[in-house]
Amino acid sequence: MEQGSPRQREAYILLRRLRIMERLESYHPLLAGTVPLDLQVQGSDLDILCEVYDSERFTAEVRQAFGGFSGFRTVTRTVEGISRTKINFEAGGWPVELFGQPVPVERQNGFRHMLVEWEILRILGREFREAVIALKRGGVKTEPAFAGLLRLPGEPYAAILALEELPAAELEALCLKAYPPNTDNKRTESYNI
Repeated sequence: MEQGSPRQREAYILLRRLRIMERLESYHPLLAGTVPLDLQVQGSDLDILCEVYDSERFTAEVRQAFGGFSGFRTVTRTVEGISRTKINFEAGGWPVELFGQPVPVERQNGFRHMLVEWEILRILGREFREAVIALKRGGVKTEPAFAGLLRLPGEPYAAILALEELPAAELEALCLKAYPPNTDNKRTESYNI
């Protein structure tokens, strides 16, 4: 991100200035979501995934480091038998969301979604990226935007995760079939999102 788009560089500078990654080092923090993919729109947050086995300790440490920031709030709940802690605050004009669960960050859904989406963006390029951003500006979340544009059936978050199981050639074929290259730069199809 240090060499990325202006907004990516801005996020990188903020993360460095606040030393978020260093302060959370014991939780193996990883920036995921729209900013690494350069799909951020106004209001997009910095999503930082963390590997957390003691939510009370995690919350206390984060509160000590960032509790003075505007909008600081925490929620811990159990979903499908797994404890999840979400901490939000604002810093440097960015909403920040720390998400912790007792799962290595590389196996968390947020990271897995990002990898699949990165591959789709690599396959389909600038026009698809712009279509996703346009939908996001209209209030559609990232995974539903991808799933709708690719005409994936079912629940969007699960549908995107299912794509990680496909061999590279099958993923590329699916992407190009659902969103074929446009030679005249005009898309008239309507996507049901």
